[in-house]
Amino acid sequence: MAIGIEGRRGARLTGERPQPGVTPDSLLALHAAGYRSVVERLGPGRLLDVGCGHGFESVGLGGPDRPVVGVDYSAEATKTASGQFGGAGLRVARMDALELGLAPASFEWVCSSHLIEHFVEPERHVSEIARVLSEAGAAFFLTPNAPADFENPFHVHLFGRAELDELLHRHFDEVWLGGVDAAAHVKADFAARRERGNRFLALDVLDLRHRIPRKWYVAAYTHLLPLAYRLMARSDTGGTTGITADDWFVTENPDDTTLVLFAVCRRPRRGPSEGR
Repeated sequence: MAIGIEGRRGARLTGERPQPGVTPDSLLALHAAGYRSVVERLGPGRLLDVGCGHGFESVGLGGPDRPVVGVDYSAEATKTASGQFGGAGLRVARMDALELGLAPASFEWVCSSHLIEHFVEPERHVSEIARVLSEAGAAFFLTPNAPADFENPFHVHLFGRAELDELLHRHFDEVWLGGVDAAAHVKADFAARRERGNRFLALDVLDLRHRIPRKWYVAAYTHLLPLAYRLMARSDTGGTTGITADDWFVTENPDDTTLVLFAVCRRPRRGPSEGR
């Protein structure tokens, strides 16, 4: 589906969340493949998608016996998601992912897709997900693999496999950690865009973007990204590359070239007041 550069119903493009028709095909496919990997592991029960954004991925997590609740900190995102997909059964609420206004053990499934890297204190996010997950449920985490990620001012805490595994084990008794990887031609697409990006970043010879206040860097990135995407739109977006979620696969043995880390966590650890 092709949409304007402003995104769905006026949603602003910032680079913080993907938008069909605007975000490069390979990045949309990365997100879609991650959600597909989650769906393949689901059963009946209530599902929470934390950081649901505009909801076009969250709605696909649902089923006749699996109602979905999406939460996001952004009023614009939750309004867009509710307006676009409320009729399809997606329930949406505005909520802080570090302090979820939800009862303990209230969901059989919880999804955190490309969200944990946005927090300076990611442990609070993991703790909250463990708190709202039922004893028999499973939580899913997807996040960029630090050695393979692009520079992005919204990614403030990137994880390698060992660090993520250690963090998740502090909050869950059972953790499986693998990855979502891509075919060679998709990795080549990522490498080509990374090279173009690095050439652009090389113009910042004084490394000013890391010396100025972070909010200034975010503001500059937010304003320049739509221009960059317009310049690349004909070759990278709208399905022109042919890259889809079918070019991605789950691996049990991620390495430094694996693009996404994927964790499945069970048996949440709770504080004394929350019970087991």
